[in-house]
Amino acid sequence: MTVRDLPTVNALLNLTATVFLVLGYRAIRRGDRARHRAMMLGAVGASALFLACYVVYHWQVGSVRYQGTGWSRTVYLVILFTHVVLAAVLPVLAGLTLVRALRERFDRHRRIARVTLPVWLYVSVTGVVVYLMLYVLG
Repeated sequence: MTVRDLPTVNALLNLTATVFLVLGYRAIRRGDRARHRAMMLGAVGASALFLACYVVYHWQVGSVRYQGTGWSRTVYLVILFTHVVLAAVLPVLAGLTLVRALRERFDRHRRIARVTLPVWLYVSVTGVVVYLMLYVLG
């Protein structure tokens, strides 16, 4: 594997985080706290690995310009902008959510998790979309 393979690895890590998030949400809705905890820790792990690979890739390669034009470029830039803005706040949201759960402050955990989950899902899914538009379709 080379640094050029990291965008694909990153997309797979984002997809993995998405699956963990959905399974974790389903588990807590069913009252299965142990499964919820395992799935959410899996999402944290996948996202942490993603962040490490992302930094390494962009440290080595720099930014990659979208080659599409017209409406597809506009769609890409809107998705990318919202993705980047929400990705910037996600570590704080996820960190607070995780700390509150680990400290068993479940009342406060639930309140912030209601914000964190949709943001995290959006960032993970749009990460895959950005990858597809930039490296597969572009």
